[in-house]
Amino acid sequence: MSTDYNYDEQGQFFPYFVTTITGLVTIPVTISLLTRSKELENTAPRIQSDFTPGHADLIEGQRRKQKRKERKLARIILAISGWLVIAWMVYLMAVTARTAPKIWDPYEVLGVSRSANEKQIKSHYRKLSLTQHPDKAQPDAAKNTTIESINENWVEITKAFKTLTDEEIRNNYLQYGHPDGKQSFSIGIALPKWIVTEGHGRYVLLMYGIFLGVVLPFMVGKWWYGTQRVTKEKVLVSSAGNLFKEYKTDANEGNVLNALSTGDEFKAMLKGNKAEAGLSTVESRILKEGETTTFAAGMTVRDKTILEELDEGARRKVLALLWAYMGRVELDDQTLNNEKFEAAPIALGLNEAFTAMTLAFGNVQPILASYRTSQHLIQAMAPGQSPLLQLPNFTPTIAREVEGHGARTHMLLQEFMNLPAQERRKRAVGPGLLTEPQLDQAEKIATQLPLLNIEAAFFKVTGEKFITPSSLVQFVVKARVIPPGSTNVPPVKDEDLEDVDPKEGDLDALHGRKKGAEAEEAKKAETAGQPPLAHAPYLARDHSPRWHIFLADSKQGKIAVPPFTFTKFDKPLFDEQGNPTFNMQTLKMQFGAPPQAGRYLFTMHLVCDSYIGFDARAEVALVVDEASKAAQIEEEEEISEPEEDSLAGQMNVLKGEPTTTKRTRKAREDVSSGSDTEGEESEETSETDTDTDTDEE
Repeated sequence: MSTDYNYDEQGQFFPYFVTTITGLVTIPVTISLLTRSKELENTAPRIQSDFTPGHADLIEGQRRKQKRKERKLARIILAISGWLVIAWMVYLMAVTARTAPKIWDPYEVLGVSRSANEKQIKSHYRKLSLTQHPDKAQPDAAKNTTIESINENWVEITKAFKTLTDEEIRNNYLQYGHPDGKQSFSIGIALPKWIVTEGHGRYVLLMYGIFLGVVLPFMVGKWWYGTQRVTKEKVLVSSAGNLFKEYKTDANEGNVLNALSTGDEFKAMLKGNKAEAGLSTVESRILKEGETTTFAAGMTVRDKTILEELDEGARRKVLALLWAYMGRVELDDQTLNNEKFEAAPIALGLNEAFTAMTLAFGNVQPILASYRTSQHLIQAMAPGQSPLLQLPNFTPTIAREVEGHGARTHMLLQEFMNLPAQERRKRAVGPGLLTEPQLDQAEKIATQLPLLNIEAAFFKVTGEKFITPSSLVQFVVKARVIPPGSTNVPPVKDEDLEDVDPKEGDLDALHGRKKGAEAEEAKKAETAGQPPLAHAPYLARDHSPRWHIFLADSKQGKIAVPPFTFTKFDKPLFDEQGNPTFNMQTLKMQFGAPPQAGRYLFTMHLVCDSYIGFDARAEVALVVDEASKAAQIEEEEEISEPEEDSLAGQMNVLKGEPTTTKRTRKAREDVSSGSDTEGEESEETSETDTDTDTDEE
């Protein structure tokens, strides 16, 4: 048996080859483009607002620019090109003549069914011989039938008849697929013959050399370098190194902003002569006297000194632009204003990396400064300015009038909304202040902001009444989202403040897995429990609020339990009409208890990264009991009540007092000895000596 290689000389198989290879790349790329991103910013609802900030066209332009980057234009072009190639190949398949040889079938040649027996085959063969035999059939020019075609047709009929009736020939056909036995093996190569014909070999080798020696190494190297040049927080490694150098244990928001200006990401924004163009203009605007502050941008004298100590160049301009953005300073230049709005989202991304870096050091002040810098970047507000500026139409002058000239501290947004409606209008509406529609617009926004109000906070160990050394402790925070200005807030129910342990042996509940109807409800509430996107009209990027909870040792200024970040809640925050539900939300964080017994005091910090004045702080106490003492107390509790079948127990039953049964005691003894016997279920939450004196910062 010989082997024969046939090339696709007419190009009839080549389109199939190209379609297959192209589809392997095009289909996954298309799926990735069409699949909706599950990032928080793409799934969260929006706050209803008709407020239009200044330079809305520039901010919207930056938003579109950011979306173009996220869509990755190269992938779109690749997908479109791939589908065009596939469409062209399909067209070639449809219009190109098919000359592929058909598989020889004796039944088809004779025109008999595959179920026909030998007698039927012979009978049909005799009938064909009467019309198809060369002695019987006559040439017909009208049917394009010649003597040669008649002879060839009869040879095929005879060959098919012998294949189905002669035992030896039939065995050859069944075994080798041909009545003559083994044949040459033909392989079709789906490449046009011209590619491998003489004279074209050098071009084929050149093509392979370019692909394997240049294109493939370049693509792999670019991918590898791209993954290595950025950190987990998606900032350049060089920028992370610069941030590390700027870290200070006593950092405030101004220091953090100065550190962010070192990011190499800004170099792409300030290419060429843009690095210093307009720097003097920006500095002159931000260092002017402000309406209510020393400088128009809200800077302190220390911040001004930091700016002036920098060498003139890209970094100094970036820092000046960031102050101009947070101070909402008008730069009177289209290009500079555009750069101002472009710099803020870049700084926000760098701040996420700086936050992760500060956590490694474990100091409270830098981490709080980083979180608050995020608030100021999102709200376009300088540190120290009134939280009322988060509302539309408010200016520093209007905020000062509302707060009162003699006020020593700024009024929180929720404090303003808690004022009677008549009092709010008296303070905010008037000549040089707000109009009635403007105040209504501000109040409408305020009533949609997700202010998280802590109702209770305590420590517990699942399934236990006491916390013992080195046990796995849960810090449970019970809180409700109560937007500022909310009315008819229902009182807190005692059962809502409890944290009931799952039933013993319920592994799904222990691991937080839901099943059946609960799983369906959880799936529906997945987006309902997500807060709306941050109301940030000046930020050229969508941002979903995040809440960070951590425990700190206030005496040492160190983080005791690293932050847990919450982006969604387990129950809906707003109903379909947009009204708050006031559902009790449960936030949990786990950590290992101290190895020694004692009473440990912590300061709990709850920080929202998107709104100023929405933070909370509380002093909490963790009581860790000795394991032996806890066991002794539990034993005393178990035997403190008489048994039901004893005389004392019967007397207690008559009096309506509690008793214990032998079954309960036996079950508890079995549990303590390692038995699988299931005892009575307790719905009591583990008690700890916890003080939760919540104060909003």
